[in-house]
Order: sequence, then structure tokens, then C-alpha cells
Amino acid sequence: MSDDVGRDDGLLDEGLEDESAAVGRTVGRQIKLWREDAGLTQAELGLELGYSEEMISAVERGRRLPKPSMLERADEVLNAGGKIKAMTKEVVEARYPRKVRDLAKLEREVTEMGVYENHNLHGLLQTKWHSRALFEMRRPMLDEEVIERSVAARLARQGIFEQRGAPIFSFVQEEVTLRRPLGGVEAHREQLRRILELGRLRNVEIQVMPTRREDHAGMGGPLQLLRLRNGTALGQVEVHGYSRAISEPRELQRLEIQYGIIRAQALTPRESLAFIEKILGET
Repeated sequence: MSDDVGRDDGLLDEGLEDESAAVGRTVGRQIKLWREDAGLTQAELGLELGYSEEMISAVERGRRLPKPSMLERADEVLNAGGKIKAMTKEVVEARYPRKVRDLAKLEREVTEMGVYENHNLHGLLQTKWHSRALFEMRRPMLDEEVIERSVAARLARQGIFEQRGAPIFSFVQEEVTLRRPLGGVEAHREQLRRILELGRLRNVEIQVMPTRREDHAGMGGPLQLLRLRNGTALGQVEVHGYSRAISEPRELQRLEIQYGIIRAQALTPRESLAFIEKILGET
């Protein structure tokens, strides 16, 4: 359930049996069939699309996922009548890191989510530029393609706010996460405006934990509480990118009590929005 993204170079393991690999193989077979039907070699198709013969071969074997622009151009060159381009949505989702795809699936089953964050803004609250700044400062450094796919995946998850029957959300953010100007001043201002926008939704409550609080139940680190459509409850705690899922009833109860105290110690949702507006005015 972590927002963190691990190593992902865009190359699919040939033996990896997951949805991403399956999508890659399906798309690759389709492109190969349409290419052969058009009487083109891999080198000739590559020339038409602006890619090397090696890249076309890798795509057809399911070793690399094509970019949406490649699918669109291949559809035109091979006269596929939209059949290749129709796979764009599946390919875009398959290009997301596996951890993010799994997280997005889980979030689609959520009816309630409670979050306490002490160091970063939660991924569902982040703007494009805030998210990009976070990925760009990773060490060891991530390459540009991984950054682009990771940011796109994080933003795609935010569709959960607009889906029919959207969950009820509760976020408690430490004051410092709202004051840290990641990405620069303009990116920071945009981020604060986005949080205010989300905080005004009827199903979203955002609270701020002031830095000057003398009593604080969340000093152990960030946590999440999820309730799924099937009634299952899950918890998650994290440190340095390593997550631990919690489903044992007594441990879950402890987290629920802890989160309730954190919320009671934080500013109310109305006070919090006014506090964020004040920070925006000072930025």
C-alpha cells in the first residue's frame, strides 16, 4: 500500500506472469499480425514509426510495452481501423510500476480511508509538479522514463475522488508537509490550492497537525486504515519505504484508537482549511 516506487526500467521479464506481461504479449501479437498482413518487415515498420528494428522486435515479443504514440502511429500505418489504438488504455495502465497498479486496484475497493502522514503529502493529494519533484530527488537517481511513468501512475490514482460512490476520506497531515516548497514557489502554491480544493469535497476531510503540539499520538510514523467494500479492514504502517500490512483484529484496533487520538489532537477540518489558506497567503 506504499506510495513508493521501486526499480522499473520499462523492460518486462520474459518469465514474469503478471497482468503487465500479459498485456505486453497480447499487444505484441496484435502488432505482429497486422504487420505481417500489411506485408512489412520489422525493419520496414520501424522505419515508418521512427523506431529501430530491435525495438519493434522487443514490442512484438512482449518484452517492451509500446508508448501510446507508437500505438496510434502503428494503427495508421497498418490500417488497423482503430483496433491497435483501442489497446492504449490497457497499455498505459500496464506501464505503471507493479506496486502502483496493485495499490490502485486496492483503492478502487475502498469505502473508507484514514491517513496520517508525517513526512510527505499523501500520493492522492499530490499535484503533478509536487510528485515529479519527489521522484526527481530520489537517490539513487531514477531515469526520466521511470519518473514520467511514476508521476502518471500517481495522478491516475486520483480518479478515485471522482468515481461513482467515491470513498470517504480522512487525511491528517503534519504542518511541515504543507510548508515544504517542493518543486519551487509556484509548484508549492499550486499544491496548496489543490489541497484546499480537495478539502472542500463533501467526502474528504483534511486536518493539519500543528508542529507546536506538545502531545502527539502519531510520533511512531505514518499509518493508513482502509475499509473495503466486502467489509474487510486493513491497516498499514511504513518506515523508510518499507511497508507492513496489518489485518490482525487486535493490531487493527490499536491503530484505529491511535488514529482517532491523532484526529482529536489535530485542528478540525474547518480550522485546517483556514490554516492552509493562511500558509498559501504567506507563500
